[in-house]
Amino acid sequence: MRLKNYLFLHASLLLYSFSSVLSKMASAEEFLSFAFILYYGLFLTVLFAYALLWQQILKRFPLTVAFANKAITILWGIVWGYLIFGEPLRLGMLLGSIIIVSGIYLVVSDEQ
Repeated sequence: MRLKNYLFLHASLLLYSFSSVLSKMASAEEFLSFAFILYYGLFLTVLFAYALLWQQILKRFPLTVAFANKAITILWGIVWGYLIFGEPLRLGMLLGSIIIVSGIYLVVSDEQ
């Protein structure tokens, strides 16, 4: 059951992180063009779905654990930037990622 809750948490955070991709795609389009409205509408839809999922997350986890895990969206942002937008990976990003994952681990392991 605990693993299922963590998978739900991280799937929700993955969805949330994708909203930044949609936002960046919308910003590349001409204001109020069809593509802009499409990307921006998808962005709002993802945020709405995430808001509903976040309420379920808060029922299943202590606030400290839920918010500590939310930092993983920074790593997903790096992944999306690299895969979708061709942004470079830098050493500082990788070191920062290690620090974030370590921090999440410390908070989650302390709760057990």
